[in-house]
Amino acid sequence: MRGEYKPNPSPQQERDGEYELCIQPLNAGGETVTAWCEQKTKTTSTLMATVAHSFPDATAKKEALDELRRVSGLSPDELEQSHRQWWHSYYPQSLVSFSDPYWESFYWIQMYKLASTTRADGMLIDNQGPWLQTTPWPGAWWNLNVQLSYWPTYASNRHQLSKSLERTLYGNVDNLIDNVPEAYRHDSAGMPRATGQYCKGVVDAPNGSNKPEIGLLLWACHNSWLHYRHTMDEQALRNQLVPLLKRAVNYHLHFLEQGEDGKLHLPPTFSPEYGGGPDCNFDLALLRWGCQALIEASKRLKIDDPLMSRWQNVLDKLTDYPVDERGYMIARGVPFVKGHRHYSQLLMLYPLYLETREKKGAEELMLTSVRHWHSMGGRQGYSLTGASSLSSAFGRGNEALEYLNGLKPFLQPNTLYKESGPVIETPLSGAQSIHDMLIQSWGGTIRVFPAVADSWSDIAVHDLSAEGAFLVSAQRKAGKTTFVRVKSLAGEPCLIMPGLEGEIKVSGKREFQLKPIKPGLYSLDLQKGEQAILWSGDQMPALSLAPVAADELQGNPFGLR
Repeated sequence: MRGEYKPNPSPQQERDGEYELCIQPLNAGGETVTAWCEQKTKTTSTLMATVAHSFPDATAKKEALDELRRVSGLSPDELEQSHRQWWHSYYPQSLVSFSDPYWESFYWIQMYKLASTTRADGMLIDNQGPWLQTTPWPGAWWNLNVQLSYWPTYASNRHQLSKSLERTLYGNVDNLIDNVPEAYRHDSAGMPRATGQYCKGVVDAPNGSNKPEIGLLLWACHNSWLHYRHTMDEQALRNQLVPLLKRAVNYHLHFLEQGEDGKLHLPPTFSPEYGGGPDCNFDLALLRWGCQALIEASKRLKIDDPLMSRWQNVLDKLTDYPVDERGYMIARGVPFVKGHRHYSQLLMLYPLYLETREKKGAEELMLTSVRHWHSMGGRQGYSLTGASSLSSAFGRGNEALEYLNGLKPFLQPNTLYKESGPVIETPLSGAQSIHDMLIQSWGGTIRVFPAVADSWSDIAVHDLSAEGAFLVSAQRKAGKTTFVRVKSLAGEPCLIMPGLEGEIKVSGKREFQLKPIKPGLYSLDLQKGEQAILWSGDQMPALSLAPVAADELQGNPFGLR
C-alpha cells in the first residue's frame, strides 16, 4: 500500500581519491551507487560515470569503483573504438531484408533496441528497458511482457542477449522457491506476476476461493527452452533448466485431481488479465508443454527420473482444453465473453505449438478463436502481434501481415509503445511476428518462408537461427524461393521444409542425401559443422545475398535501411 511505503534512507555522497560517489542504501538490502570522475587535459575535459547495483550485499560501491578504474586509463577514442567494434560485430549476426521498407526499417530498430536494453552480462529486460519514464509498470511483468521481449533474440541468432534472462532465472532459484508457500518449497517454485531483478514475490496456492496465477514460471521456462533448442547447450539443460522446470511443473502437480470422467483436472487458477476458473487453458497448455519438455530432456540426457511415469500420466490423462462455439474458452465454465488484450487462453496454438496445422480441425478452431477474440474489443498492440504470429503458425501469411499492419497506429515515432505508460515488449514482439513469417522450427522441423504475405515478393535472410542449432540463409525473388542454405552447429537430425518448387537438388562439399518424408518435407544428413545448399531449376542460382532493393520510406520514421 502506498501509505505503508517506507522511503529509502537519504543518499550519501563520498569521495574516494579522484572519484566522487553517490551511495543509495536500500531498506530491502543492498545499495545503488553512482560513481564519476573528471579527466582533464590542456584542451579537453571528459566526465566518466557508472552506476552499479547490488542486492542483498552492499558491494555496489566496490563494483562502481572497479569499473571506473578499469577504464580510467583509456582515452575517449579507445572507448569509442571498442564500442563501435561491439556494434559492428553485433549487426552481422543475421540479415533480414524484404520488399516492405516500413517493416524492414521497423525490424532493424528493434534489433538496435534489444542491444541497447541488455547484454549477456546485463540486466533483465523489464517493461521499460533503459528508457526510464513515469510508468504504472515499474518492473518486470512475467504474465507476458518478459517473454515477448526476449522472443526475437532466438531466431535472430542473438543468443548472447537472451543470456540475461537465463542468468536471472538460474541465479535466483532460491527466491523462486521462497515465492511459493512453505509446504511446497521442497520440490516446487513459482514466479509472481511482477518482480524486480531478483524474482521475489508471492505465488499463492489455489484453494477454491483463491485463483492464483501459478503458470508464470512455466512460461518463463519456455523461453529458456527456446534458448536451449537454438543453442543445444546440454550442460545448461542438465544443470539449470531441467531442475527449474521440474519445480515449475511440480507446483501444478500438487493440485491435480482425478475427476469422475477419469481425467486429471486443475482447480481454479487465474488466466492472465481475464479471470479464473477450473481447468484454465493457460495452465493446461503450459503444464502439458512442461511435461513433454521434461520427458524429451530426460530421454536426451539419459536421466531415469522417478517422475517420468507421472509426467507421462499427465499427458495421457490431462483433461481436454475447454472450448465452445466461440473457440477456446478461458476455463471450464468460463467462456470468452468480454474484451481482452491478452491471448493467455491460446498458448497451446502459439508459442507452444501443441495444437498445430498438422492436426485435424486445429486451424478452424484457431480461426474461430482469434476472430472472436478480436471481435470483442479491448485489443492493444500485442493483441495484434499475437494474432499475427498465431496466423503465421498456420501458414496464413496475408492475415499475419494484416494483423501486423494493425500495429502501426499504436507505435510511437521511435517505435516505442505506450498504453497508460511506456513499455518495450510490444514492438519487440512485432520483430518476432516478422520472424514467424520468415522461419519456424517447432516440432523438430525447419520451415523456410512458412507464412510470407503475397506482397513480400523479394526476401533475403542470412544466418537466422532454427531449433536444433541450425543457421538458415535463403532468398526469395518474385514470390519464389530460389535457394536455401542450412548449416548445422550441433549435428542434430535435420528435417526441413525448404519451400522450393520442382525437383530439389543439394550442393555442398560432399554428396548429401536428401530424402523425402512427405510432400514438402525432407530429411538431410548434415553433420556438425557442415552446410548444404538446396535449390531447384536448371542451374544453381547465384548464392550472393544482399539487402532487397526497395523505395526509401517517406521521412525515414525508423532510421535509414
